Amino acid sequence: MSTVITGASGHLGRLVVDLLLAAGMPPAQLVATGRDMGKLADLAQNGVTVRRADFADPSTLDEAFAGAEAMVLVSTTTVGERFDNHRNAIDAARRAGVSRIVYTSIVNASTAQMTLADEHRRTEDYLRDSGSEFVILRNGWYLENYTDQLPMITQYHALLGSAHDGLVSAASRRDYAAAAAAVLTQDGHLGATYELGGTPFTLTELAATISDVLGTHIAYQDMSVADYTSALTAAGLPPEMAAAVADADAGLARGEWFTASDDLVKLIGRPATTAREAVQNAMTTQESR
Repeated sequence: MSTVITGASGHLGRLVVDLLLAAGMPPAQLVATGRDMGKLADLAQNGVTVRRADFADPSTLDEAFAGAEAMVLVSTTTVGERFDNHRNAIDAARRAGVSRIVYTSIVNASTAQMTLADEHRRTEDYLRDSGSEFVILRNGWYLENYTDQLPMITQYHALLGSAHDGLVSAASRRDYAAAAAAVLTQDGHLGATYELGGTPFTLTELAATISDVLGTHIAYQDMSVADYTSALTAAGLPPEMAAAVADADAGLARGEWFTASDDLVKLIGRPATTAREAVQNAMTTQESR
């Protein structure tokens, strides 16, 4: 029996595959799926089974999940289509006989008012009612959501947002991928819902950290949600994505990206990546290019 990792052509899913291989899982027991098969070619060369899976096209899913015993369902990114996509994947997994589904949800999914939380909450409910064994990993915000902005932040000497003084318990994609790998390879997690997040910080504190690491002053500029949405759109984000990101910052201001849970540290067996470490790693990567 094999383990399917969906979204393996994206950042998080690929990290889960890499970590499982590094932990000694035989490549023949892994099925990496995604829409872009070109991004899976190197995995195929290393003995991993690769299959095309497009959640918006259910006809691709039965073959993609065939023969699998477990699956990591990495949430999709298209706002407004996530629940339908996730439902298609859960239904196909049941048809294929997948007995365990690990779903990557969002922190505080039960209570958060953010637009992003609604489809995750609905997916969680659908998964719990599906009859499949499950583990729900409620991932917090990614540190990469900030470090990917470093070129623009350094250009304008400003970190923009609508978070006020809210705390965000962010961690790295690798941290969240390590949690997924852990619940796949360890016993005792079925039926659990974990709130995952790292050491919390405000965006003012993040700006100070970036300033310290870069050796140049970076200010946090707090904006209204409307103004932040406009700024993101002007920077090139599609309008619907800009609105979702600004709405997420409004959730941050309300405390919806904060968790005091130590579930992530317990699952991965080490401290989560800090904001300082993430900025330092991102700068090292940029300088090496």
